[in-house]
Amino acid sequence: MSRTEFVLATAIILFVAFCLGWFANWLLHRFTRVAAGDVAQLDRMSQELHEAEETRDQAITYLQQREAELTNQLAQTEAELGAAMEGLRDARHEAEELRVFLETQNKSTGEVFSSQR
Repeated sequence: MSRTEFVLATAIILFVAFCLGWFANWLLHRFTRVAAGDVAQLDRMSQELHEAEETRDQAITYLQQREAELTNQLAQTEAELGAAMEGLRDARHEAEELRVFLETQNKSTGEVFSSQR
């Protein structure tokens, strides 16, 4: 094999390698490129996701506010219930004292009437 044949064979091999590389690159880009419709759909989905996240955040904020309001209302109601129960307890105690006082008065008045007869 002469020098010229060697250079020519090497050039052909390099050219074939170049062509195969270019063809492989073309195939790769052909099958992996994203269509314009897909990009538009991805943009639309991204916007919808963003809106859904905002709605979720608003709902969470509303629920937290509502929970705070209800917790406050529950605490107030429990405080009112405690005050009412204590008032009722005091009223019952006072009624019991009055009943004992009246029974004592009735007994002493009954004794006065029975001693007068």
